[in-house]
Amino acid sequence: MLAVLSPGQGSQKPGFLTPWLDLPGAETKLRWWSVLAGVDLVHLGTSAGADEIKDTARTQPLLVAAALLAGSELPLDGVDLVAGHSVGELGAAALAGVLPSEASIALAGLRGREMAAACALEPTGMSAVLGGDPDEVLAAIDKHGLYPANRNAAGQVVAAGSLDGLAALAADPPEKARVRALEVAGAFHTPYMQTAETALAAVAGGISAGNPARTLLSNLDGTAVTDGAEMVQRLVRQVTAPVRWDLCMRSLAELGVTGVIELPPAGTLAGLVKRELKGNGAPEIVTLNTPDDLPAARDLVARHSARH
Repeated sequence: MLAVLSPGQGSQKPGFLTPWLDLPGAETKLRWWSVLAGVDLVHLGTSAGADEIKDTARTQPLLVAAALLAGSELPLDGVDLVAGHSVGELGAAALAGVLPSEASIALAGLRGREMAAACALEPTGMSAVLGGDPDEVLAAIDKHGLYPANRNAAGQVVAAGSLDGLAALAADPPEKARVRALEVAGAFHTPYMQTAETALAAVAGGISAGNPARTLLSNLDGTAVTDGAEMVQRLVRQVTAPVRWDLCMRSLAELGVTGVIELPPAGTLAGLVKRELKGNGAPEIVTLNTPDDLPAARDLVARHSARH
């Protein structure tokens, strides 16, 4: 089974889309998607600096555009499963056939703007908690009035909430754990994002969603979603709900995934998969960062298709 994964916020790098604009029609697509997203995706993907592309309102549509641009270069009929981390779910949903590309881009633009606006309402943040006993880590997060916003893997939990709570957690970390503040605008995937969820819910009913053409995993609980309308509701809910990437990776293992392609900007999710799904039967991984990586990705698709 072959999986294509779409990364989330924090994976972006200045200029990472530059080589993709050499592909026929790529710049034209990006300029059209820029109209839908309300940001200049060509500028953001090529010449914008690190500070500009870490702005939530810009980052989110940029990452979804990257996933769709690279995904359109793959023979998706040979792909068995797709999943995305946080905003990467919008790209995954489009590649699964649930959302039209235009809807995915427009939703990413709205999601980014509304989450940025929610962050401005009160000072909040996020910190990675690395190591420690999982139960003790979750108890410490709760003790300080925080939320486990991202559970990425064993020993990798992201706490989110008030800056005072995060400071208290850093001053009194769980045993054998270290706390590292993240450079983000606010407490994503927590109740602090309620206004953003409400804004997305207001437009969700107007989206024409199709049922997935391939297995589509949800960040909510790591399960495969078979109904397109349900996936749209999960995408809305995910704005305030924790990202359970750990459960998505458990599903990758249980489903017997033997190959993984991570879409650009690739590396973060591939690293998690490599660490968690190791030993006999570890999947072959291709990180798709430039068009030069397309031959290896297409070859992996072709070899998996030949086994079916």
